Amino acid sequence: MLASLRSYEPVGFEGEIVRVEVDIRRGLPGVDLVGLPDNAVREAKERVRVAIRNSGYKFPADRILINLAPAGLKKEGASYDLPIAVGILLAANELRFNPNSRVMVLGELNLTGSVKPVKGVLGALIAGKRHGITNFLVPRGNFREALSLNYGNIFPVESLNELNGIFESVRNGRAHLESKNYTFHGERGLYYKERVRGDFSDIKGQDVLKRALEIAAAGFHNVLIVGPPGSGKTLSVTRFPSILPELTREESLEVTRLHSIAGVLPPDSGLVRYRPIRVPHHTASIEGVMGGGKSPGPGEVSLAHRGVLFLDEALEFKKSVLQGLREPIESGRINVSRVGSKIQFPADFQLIMTANACPCGNLGKGNGMCVCSVSEIHRYWRKLGEAMMDRMDIRVPVTPMKIEGIISNEGESSKVIAMRVKDAVNIQEERYKNYGFSRNSRIKAGLIEKFCKLDTTSIRLLVKALSKLSLSSRAHHSILKIARTIADLAGSDRIREEHLLEAIQHRRFESSGFMHFFN
Repeated sequence: MLASLRSYEPVGFEGEIVRVEVDIRRGLPGVDLVGLPDNAVREAKERVRVAIRNSGYKFPADRILINLAPAGLKKEGASYDLPIAVGILLAANELRFNPNSRVMVLGELNLTGSVKPVKGVLGALIAGKRHGITNFLVPRGNFREALSLNYGNIFPVESLNELNGIFESVRNGRAHLESKNYTFHGERGLYYKERVRGDFSDIKGQDVLKRALEIAAAGFHNVLIVGPPGSGKTLSVTRFPSILPELTREESLEVTRLHSIAGVLPPDSGLVRYRPIRVPHHTASIEGVMGGGKSPGPGEVSLAHRGVLFLDEALEFKKSVLQGLREPIESGRINVSRVGSKIQFPADFQLIMTANACPCGNLGKGNGMCVCSVSEIHRYWRKLGEAMMDRMDIRVPVTPMKIEGIISNEGESSKVIAMRVKDAVNIQEERYKNYGFSRNSRIKAGLIEKFCKLDTTSIRLLVKALSKLSLSSRAHHSILKIARTIADLAGSDRIREEHLLEAIQHRRFESSGFMHFFN
């Protein structure tokens, strides 16, 4: 008898539906598996055989052929265990069910017959929805993740012993009772429960830096913070998540899907509700940051999608990594090209970088002596390059606070700042709702004049600043976008002169400008 059901291969962001076909015929007992399986999939034959017997079912003593279609797509991972087992039991009439029904099955098996969670479940359901599949069997550890899509009949599977009861529910067209009691906004659906680490009031002094981070949070602008060790660079950025707005439901689905594909969602997780903060180490490889590898998967730039990519000690990263960020910053996606394949992942992130002003770190430190030559400092900054530097909207030089300021200074709390940020974000979402983007930093060049209008006095001021500071056309647009964000934070419909002046102040530093500032 022939049984057919669906599974999923998480290749790229969209993935592919895989048809699992099982045919049992007379012949010498054995299992043949075809369809370009990798080693993990080939080993499923033995796991499935033992799991079926240990679950009380009879394993067919005939010739079994398992085909994974399309045959030209490489199948990887252990998520085919459960669909292969179900296909064998259906073909052997151990389960009562119409094998032609459109059902998707995902899961890895232990030898006891218990089902382990797998990656890519949310992407599988989205792909299944496109193909009209309405019944999904997923591991219990992926149940909340699957339910977050709020589509179809979803059945959590804990072991092979539950299959008869599940297929009875499928025949009757009803989902598992647990899915009816699930609420998206419930606490059970949260994954990033540790979003906030500290408060902005922990940062003593550094008013310019805190203001710059507030503007960045409101407009999704990239930020470069430069200063000697001990000036509060890393401390400030670790407080940055406390003022970020939550993800919208659409953004949550995108982010959760990417994290599921990468296998970084812990078991029993729901939607990612808070903006991800990814902090790769400076020794990270270009594949780890950009994505790729033997089995191409999302890198840090994609895991930071809709959130923040934080490069601490940015100039210690490899030059290839820093320069590789330019394309995803512009396009909001990353293309991973390999021989015979090209895979694309979303990568719309906010980049925050911190760096010392010089290799030894003492430039700008009051009680330290910089031992770096001018050529060494230039070589140090050359790794970043002017093209990458030009994509950093906000540049902030910081110096260590004096002891008196650290002891006596008390700043605003994250709660107060986050309310201003949220109001500014709401203004932007309403303004750009028909334009395909939602934040000021993403305004297209052709729409700058429409949304960032200046009066005559402000135009003269901007022209003078661009000429005096020798800024590029990208810097011109960047200043206008920052000014638009500052105006939104102030609740102003138009960009005023004071908004423009503050934007110029946050954008004026180049790499050489930092050296002059700290000397």
